[in-house]
Amino acid sequence: MPSVIALDAMGSDRAPKPEIEGAIHATRSYGLRVLLVGPETTLKAELQRHPSALRLPIEIVHASEVITMEDKAAQAVRAKRDSSMRVGLRLVREGQAVGFVTAGNTGAAMATAKMVLGALHGVDRPALAAVLPTAAGTTAILLDVGANVDCKPHNLEQFAVMGEIYFRAMFGHAAAGSSRMIFSSASRGPRVGLLSIGEEETKGNELTRESFQLLKRLPVNFVGNVEGRDLFSGHVDVIVADGFVGNVALKTSEGAARLIRTVLKESLKATITSQVGYMLSRSAFADFKKRIDHTEYGGAPLLGVKGVCIITHGSSNANAVKNAIRVAAEFAERKINQSIEQGLAALHSTAFEPEAAPAH
Repeated sequence: MPSVIALDAMGSDRAPKPEIEGAIHATRSYGLRVLLVGPETTLKAELQRHPSALRLPIEIVHASEVITMEDKAAQAVRAKRDSSMRVGLRLVREGQAVGFVTAGNTGAAMATAKMVLGALHGVDRPALAAVLPTAAGTTAILLDVGANVDCKPHNLEQFAVMGEIYFRAMFGHAAAGSSRMIFSSASRGPRVGLLSIGEEETKGNELTRESFQLLKRLPVNFVGNVEGRDLFSGHVDVIVADGFVGNVALKTSEGAARLIRTVLKESLKATITSQVGYMLSRSAFADFKKRIDHTEYGGAPLLGVKGVCIITHGSSNANAVKNAIRVAAEFAERKINQSIEQGLAALHSTAFEPEAAPAH
């Protein structure tokens, strides 16, 4: 039976058009079922613009309210009890869907997910993990990118464990669904770095210095502090930061990517010679755009909640929605939450083991 993904059909800036188009592409490409959550009349009208969708495994689940980008997260969660976010997450909690995807208000999505799904055992604060392209042609993940603007060192310790497990499960560093390798001294595993202002152990603020001491004791491949320039180098796989720093780093990199695309496009159109060069290298340029296109990576999972919740950009197009649906299905299929719980349980058990008595 195909996996079922609940999709907030009213989340994006241009909803429900990108959501419905993305759902159509996802069902065709990945053999999934999609539950479109939102006002039934609105969604039916948009679906009728795609007659072929009537033959696809796409269903509408009515939700009478919509949380907008202008809504304050805490207030919207309490006041809009029949919002497309809340109804969609309830479908996950009740087992009618294996995952939930939204391009809506990030703060409201996180607050609603924590309230409806709850946190995994051993997780104090869930974290958002963003996927980044690297110069080495690989991917890296950065977490937290905005779920927690104020963090304690033990929060970053948990982020490191969750990020390491997520990276291995999604990008092939261990058998899917296994958390055992993270605590094996024989396995190096993904390289985990702590985002700071210098590579030396003593660099950074109080949070990063204290977190460094916790992370270096973890049974993961901790490579120490990394700087902002290392985000895309490919020299590190999992970059750990508090939500404030992580969000600034992510938004800065997205702005830089847009600048590069714009300047490069303008330069290629500036002269006849460059236009001819562009025509000859169009394939390479298309590959470049794809590598730095955030819509290819499918949004950021909220790691640490009891269920699958993928949050993507409000400006998401159909391709971004399609890939977010794919990531939600893969997350559930690879049982990443089970691995995270096992990993954190092993972490806590080793943390409280009594030291061996000295030999006489």
